[in-house]
Amino acid sequence: MRILVADDEVLLIELTRHMLSDYDVITAMNGIEAVERYKEYTPDMVLMDIRMPLMDGIEATKEIMKIDPNAKILAVTACARIRAKEILDAGVLEIIEKPFDLQYLIDTIEKYLLVCART
Repeated sequence: MRILVADDEVLLIELTRHMLSDYDVITAMNGIEAVERYKEYTPDMVLMDIRMPLMDGIEATKEIMKIDPNAKILAVTACARIRAKEILDAGVLEIIEKPFDLQYLIDTIEKYLLVCART
């Protein structure tokens, strides 16, 4: 299974990559890169930060949903409470607040990947 991690914090990307070592992890540092990586790799899951340069995660989510309306995108963000409706309206399946619990992140990813595998 392939997971795209889109976040502008290098340390968080590396930590997430390490935590998800059982998956093929690809990365993007901003929303534009996230959309391009999605087009190139068609990952099974996207972990999308919301506050990123060039294009934020909400706009990137909307662009990915235009490419693939069945995309599985989880928002991983510190601004969940402020922008929750806007985030969910963009097409995100669920919001995971930073800082997040590793087991909760893995459980949430697996929950949606199982849904993906059944369809």
